[in-house]
Amino acid sequence: MDLSHLSAPGTEIAVRVTPKASRARIVEEAGVLRIYVTQPPENGKANAAVTKLLAKALGVAKSRLELVRGQTARDKLFRLSD
Repeated sequence: MDLSHLSAPGTEIAVRVTPKASRARIVEEAGVLRIYVTQPPENGKANAAVTKLLAKALGVAKSRLELVRGQTARDKLFRLSD
């Protein structure tokens, strides 16, 4: 999924994460971005996979994405830095 229209600096992106999915993908359902990753939610593996997948969809470096809220929750908020 191409999310390059959201790649402006300072943009906050709310997502809902599903770990241990059968395949990694991003889906928009009822205006909510759902990110499915294959990694388990342990030791930050799922968060790293979400960051990598979201950065690729946005067309930015993963170092520009900051996890603002939801380190251990399914609902997360990312901010795109300059």
